[in-house]
Amino acid sequence: MGNILITGASRGIGAATARVLAAKGHNLCINYHKQKDKADWLVEQLQTQGVKAIAVKADVSQEQQVVDLFNTIDERLGPLTGLVNNAGILLPQMPVEQMDAERINRLLTTNVTSYFLCSREAIKRMALKHGGQGGAIVNVSSAASRLGSAFEYVDYAASKGAIDTLTIGLSKEVALEAIRVNCVRPGFIDTDMHADGGEPNRIERVKGTIPMGRSGRPEEVANAIAWLLSEEASYVTGSFTEITGGR
Repeated sequence: MGNILITGASRGIGAATARVLAAKGHNLCINYHKQKDKADWLVEQLQTQGVKAIAVKADVSQEQQVVDLFNTIDERLGPLTGLVNNAGILLPQMPVEQMDAERINRLLTTNVTSYFLCSREAIKRMALKHGGQGGAIVNVSSAASRLGSAFEYVDYAASKGAIDTLTIGLSKEVALEAIRVNCVRPGFIDTDMHADGGEPNRIERVKGTIPMGRSGRPEEVANAIAWLLSEEASYVTGSFTEITGGR
């Protein structure tokens, strides 16, 4: 089994993905920024499944912290085989006309720069030309990238649009290095991220717009991520998996 890094893994989709991957026998690095207690608790859970799991604090929008994170994985887990770029933030709902540069730059640095930096370090370890054995990267985007999130989170939607483009371009750059790069685009998933945007019950308000009439579960996203990381998806790269209940 492999050694996989999940960024922003202390809660929500990241934590659910860790549980699914541990059940399949993968060793895991749980990256977190602020929620040490949740990350440590998750690691304890994962270790009961007989896999190696470590929690490593890093703000993945900061270059040196990303370098240090990957060096720690080298030392404590071994050769990296998979990366799930999942770290991201959602800021309070606001139309574009009220956004300032501080908000926009903070969100883009966290949601976009981090994916680039972590992908760079993963490639240095996975690529055949660097002595690696190949691997897989899964980027967590959002249906917001094609819907726009008008009057709520256009900045967040734009950051996810950038991740979609990263997925397309990077998948072509590293295809001959035995690295696959794919993307999941979740819709309304039942996590506490909605509270970060100032509306904890947002799903109740919008679920009437979802053809399946309900929100998604983090595990439903996690299962798609696990498949894209697996050998069952060995001929899949540059792809987008919509996990939106039909929206």
